[in-house]
Amino acid sequence: MTKLYRILGKRGRITIPFEIRQRVGFSYNDVLSFTESPDGRTVTVKREKICDNCSGTKETENGNEMTLEDFLDSLSAEQQRVALVHLSVKWAEKEAGEQNAGA
Repeated sequence: MTKLYRILGKRGRITIPFEIRQRVGFSYNDVLSFTESPDGRTVTVKREKICDNCSGTKETENGNEMTLEDFLDSLSAEQQRVALVHLSVKWAEKEAGEQNAGA
């Protein structure tokens, strides 16, 4: 396996190299989770599947059902803010696309 290096930007951002995204199957709009190892030097990035049908429910690890609203309510205030920004951008992109298609 080839080791790739990236520099963490001043805003704390980094790009996952294309080769890795392609190999592991990450794509645009995937939800990723970050888990810090006990040593504090390693972070595991995992693609998450939030729900099979976001208008329905998802079974949690303990067998209970969780709706998308329940999931969003379970997030921290910062995570909710990030989700809101993401969804707002997606909505604005869709609206702009529809307006351009109608013009």
